[in-house]
Amino acid sequence: MTSASNPTPLDSLDTPCLLLDETRMTHNIQRLKALMAKHGVQLRPHLKTPKSIDVARRVMSSPQGPAAVSTLQEAEQFAAAGVTDLLYAVGVSPGKLARVLALRGRGVDVTIVVDSIDAAEMVAAQTKASGVRLPALIEIDCDGHRAGVQPDNHEHLLAIAQVLAQADCLRGVMTHAGESYGCRSLEAIADMAEQERAAAVGCADAIRAAGLPCPVVSVGSTPTAHFARSLAGVTEVRAGVYVFFDLVMAGLGVCSVDDIAATVLTTVIGHQPDKGWILVDAGWMAMSRDRGTAKQPVDQLYGLVCDAQGKVYPDLLLAETNQEQGIIKLRAGSGASLPDLPLGTKLRIVPNHACATCAQHDAYHVVRAGEQGVVARWDRFRGW
Repeated sequence: MTSASNPTPLDSLDTPCLLLDETRMTHNIQRLKALMAKHGVQLRPHLKTPKSIDVARRVMSSPQGPAAVSTLQEAEQFAAAGVTDLLYAVGVSPGKLARVLALRGRGVDVTIVVDSIDAAEMVAAQTKASGVRLPALIEIDCDGHRAGVQPDNHEHLLAIAQVLAQADCLRGVMTHAGESYGCRSLEAIADMAEQERAAAVGCADAIRAAGLPCPVVSVGSTPTAHFARSLAGVTEVRAGVYVFFDLVMAGLGVCSVDDIAATVLTTVIGHQPDKGWILVDAGWMAMSRDRGTAKQPVDQLYGLVCDAQGKVYPDLLLAETNQEQGIIKLRAGSGASLPDLPLGTKLRIVPNHACATCAQHDAYHVVRAGEQGVVARWDRFRGW
């Protein structure tokens, strides 16, 4: 059995598989924790990236939470492990309310999200019918990125708030600056963070001015959480991918490549020297189809290639993927030489999007700085 005292050599692992550098992860966790302490705001880590009890216990401020999730399966898994303060941070549909009620019946304080009068009326009706209160946040669309009430449409906002308040279900507002992923400078990220904060706080103020309760003002994305100039009026910040980081975050300047904690271990399975190809057993089934860096100034294709210890090869990329096979090539225009990587060589691929890549795997093989081999295996889950 894998343990810190009896590590498993990387060479013995079946590939492709998911590696997690616990040392890097811990540094990432502590970095954002310190920033939130400086702002005096509670951090509600989003557990959609790790989907792992072992990681959750290291990132939450207590065994009970708080935390955010993106699926009810996540909520159920974490609740079974003792997490009782959860935000289901996706708009709720009628067919999922029974599962939310079941969780609340077990003593789990699950908050749901709505952004329409229809949804608010559904929640109010279910609360009345079941006798179980369903606390809800109203989602605000701070940047045109996805769902939510327009922050300047106070008539719509207050109509939703009134329906929820009459059923004693109104808990506050939330927003997510997803457009921060498209920013091209740290200054732009900071501007987006202020736009995010102002939208949520402004809506909260409007609700309170109408004589309604709004105790929770929840904002967050990994970029804005790290570069917000002010969080005045905010009660909690949500972020998720910061725990592992990825090439998209590195491309934004939020982290460095050396901060990225999750990588895919792969094996060289062939060569096409005339084409300048090295073939590996990590295709899109191991890496995902995510091409999040494609619109960034530096396109990392399907990921950066490292040696088995995590040292990046200059300009070496996972350039193309088939289902179970990847093609490694040098970056176009590079002056580097293709390294000699014999059949059977183990490599690591740094992913574009940690959430998408991790979702392809059932477990993390945990490594630590200064230690050889895998020191633990942490299960992760998938599904909805």
